[in-house]
Amino acid sequence: MKSWLVPLAALVFGTAAHAAQPLLSPAELQPLLEQESVRVIDIRPPADYAAGHVPEALNAPYGSWRGPAENPGELPELSKLTALIQGLGLTPESHAVIVSSGANATDFGAAARVYWTLKVLGLSELSILNGGTQAWAAAQLPLAQNAVTVQASAYQPQLDTTLIATRDEVVQRTQNGGATLLDARPKSFFEGETRHTAATVPGTLPGAVNLEHDAWFQPGTSTFVTPDEARKIAGDSPFSFQQETVSFCNTGHWAATNWFALSEVVGQPNVKLYAGSMVDWTHAPEALPMDNVPGRAKQLMIDAKLWAESVRN
Repeated sequence: MKSWLVPLAALVFGTAAHAAQPLLSPAELQPLLEQESVRVIDIRPPADYAAGHVPEALNAPYGSWRGPAENPGELPELSKLTALIQGLGLTPESHAVIVSSGANATDFGAAARVYWTLKVLGLSELSILNGGTQAWAAAQLPLAQNAVTVQASAYQPQLDTTLIATRDEVVQRTQNGGATLLDARPKSFFEGETRHTAATVPGTLPGAVNLEHDAWFQPGTSTFVTPDEARKIAGDSPFSFQQETVSFCNTGHWAATNWFALSEVVGQPNVKLYAGSMVDWTHAPEALPMDNVPGRAKQLMIDAKLWAESVRN
């Protein structure tokens, strides 16, 4: 491991940022359910929630935390997010525990994105149930089927912009080299072999490096690795954390996992998420520079393949 990767100051920073553990096992979560300040947020679809959920969990499906179809990575309007977290009874004193299905690494990204959103909204006592509902059920812990409601809060959040990288900021970073631009997508996206359906051009940000979002999980599972293993993964990666890190992907979903791993688990300071990511970048009014952009013929082949897939689906 690179000796500079996780200096003591960074570890202290990561620990002091929140008293709650960023990852909880089912056994660690169960006794917390008795605490009044704990709010379990189940982000699965309503039908899955109704079929069985962690006791006392509130349902707030992932789609309610996302932006419009043309750019789902965008943060919703602050007024919408305010109504959402007030309806969940959340305040800065709450300990919010996000629960997803636990199906795979991509599913974890949904929990990480909601965790990041809550932190942007001023909450610091945050955790993710490691392995999601599947891990809870596998531990033979009880599942409830009743719909849970709580008294709404009056909390009025303000956006913590230190966690957000805007398009304009990323443009500046590509020009002055003031950040590590970290692409969380699978290699095929990074190398311009395909693109998100809402993006207009395949490729990646100029000077970006690739660390796929699923590197942080125990092989073949949706279980996040231990903090020691996460530090080793970060230390073995071919880039430096001695400057600001901007995590991005297609729509800020996979990138949320890299942000969570580095900021919350490894304890690296100054990690931001570019929420709109490559969809936002390729929809800029004027074309912005990119790396790994294929030729026109290859782009037409990608377009045709994506169209055929959309027809089949």
